[in-house]
Amino acid sequence: MYNLKEIVDKIFYIGVNDRQKEAFENYLPLPNGVTYNSYVIMDEKVAVVDTVEAAVAGTYFSNLEAVLQGRSVDYLIVHHMEPDHAGSIDLFVQRYPNIQIVTTSKSKEMLKGYFNITENIMEVKEGTTLELGTKSLTFFMAPMVHWPEVMVSYENKNKILFSADAFGSFGTNDGGFMDTELNLDKYWDDMRRYYACIVGKFAVPVQNALKKLSTLEINYICSLHGPVWHANIPKLMDLYQKWSRYEAEEKGLVIAYGTMYGNSQHLAEAIAQGASEAGLKNIVIHNVSKTDTSFILSDIFKYNGLVIGSPTYMTYMYPLIEKLVLAIEHREIANRIYGCFGSFTWASKATKMLSDVACKMNWEMIGSVDNKQAVSSEKYQEAYQLGKEMAEAILK
Repeated sequence: MYNLKEIVDKIFYIGVNDRQKEAFENYLPLPNGVTYNSYVIMDEKVAVVDTVEAAVAGTYFSNLEAVLQGRSVDYLIVHHMEPDHAGSIDLFVQRYPNIQIVTTSKSKEMLKGYFNITENIMEVKEGTTLELGTKSLTFFMAPMVHWPEVMVSYENKNKILFSADAFGSFGTNDGGFMDTELNLDKYWDDMRRYYACIVGKFAVPVQNALKKLSTLEINYICSLHGPVWHANIPKLMDLYQKWSRYEAEEKGLVIAYGTMYGNSQHLAEAIAQGASEAGLKNIVIHNVSKTDTSFILSDIFKYNGLVIGSPTYMTYMYPLIEKLVLAIEHREIANRIYGCFGSFTWASKATKMLSDVACKMNWEMIGSVDNKQAVSSEKYQEAYQLGKEMAEAILK
């Protein structure tokens, strides 16, 4: 029932699509689903690269057995111990009790903590090479991309990088599994959102890993989520360089606002109009009550301009705006052109708090608008002018 999915000679993809899960890590929406990727290297020795979440283990082991065709497994390579990849390790050991698990010293501790596995573990270090026959794997440490135990491996004959969660993406692999077989339109946005939400805080470790990988000739990238990458590796590397340096992909403006009764929305529309009439075309407006924070973060990584607006709520920011601001601060997003606005009935607090964000993040502050009660023509014009000035700075 399983058609073999061969990447190159005797190296197979055995990942599983998950179209059931509604939220990744139980909080990030998955409108396009997600994959859990695993790979098999068939040589004189058989090596399996990572496992999958326990919920899809049945399908996974069927895929694996179809590739093995009666052979056993010599090595299980564990690049990353997060349960969406390591969740089936105990089941794996039960099926193949003679395997050696190949992993890092920190993963050894986690294997004991998660599964009480302490035997048949081969610890590898930076530059260790595992010979499989005609193929070999060389290991490189990638701590904090995005857990401390992470490593990646490089298959030397075919120049394949098994990259753990790096270069991963939300979204199922529909029909094909290689980037050359798929319409990639959805994956670029899903990959950016994955990076922004999962890896985005760890810019320096990502830069360190990219520097290390720059010495390798890479023909394929096999991540633990999303497609296998081959034809689009230069674009992939360029995006990771930009994101990990907090460089925008394009010139554009994200306007994120919270509103209870519509006044903040009126100001958001005025800002957008001003920016548009100043010549800016890439303008995205998000109502935080309608759009999940993860999608807003993705757009903030994409564009170089940001305006945040909030009503004063219980002498503070609107709760969902506070959530967005905390997410931005937690990821330490740098290099943005910024403006803000607020509305209030009897106590002006939100605009000052949002203005302070620019100082905390060391962003270029263009201006702010603070509106009391209904939006007057004067305040609408102030917001329009803020949008115009934002556009001029963004396009500069």
